[in-house]
Amino acid sequence: MRQCTLPRTARLLKPGDFAALRNSSRRLHARHFIAEFAPNNRAGCRLGQAVSRRVSKRAVDRNRIKRLVRDSYRQIRLQLPAIDILLIARTSAVQAPAPILREDLTLLWTKLAALKASAANGTMRG
Repeated sequence: MRQCTLPRTARLLKPGDFAALRNSSRRLHARHFIAEFAPNNRAGCRLGQAVSRRVSKRAVDRNRIKRLVRDSYRQIRLQLPAIDILLIARTSAVQAPAPILREDLTLLWTKLAALKASAANGTMRG
């Protein structure tokens, strides 16, 4: 089970990291998610999630979305460039079945994986 976990180095943990990303990032949109991203000066990609109570008042619904995002990211993270990603769930994510959410996430990961170091700085249209 240990190898299935997401290491701390692959996650955004500090409020300052989230704030910096919100202030200096680009966005990609999908049906049920918005991905804000910015280059980092680390060895790999880091993920932060935002699934607010506005999305669903029920914690079980918010946790289901976060669990799907974490699982999807864990499988693809080594193929992504050195960027910080903030994945924001839209309210429509609560009603969507898991296969649709995975499809949406795969689309976002594919777009993000296509980024090169210079594209993460804002030269690629998303």
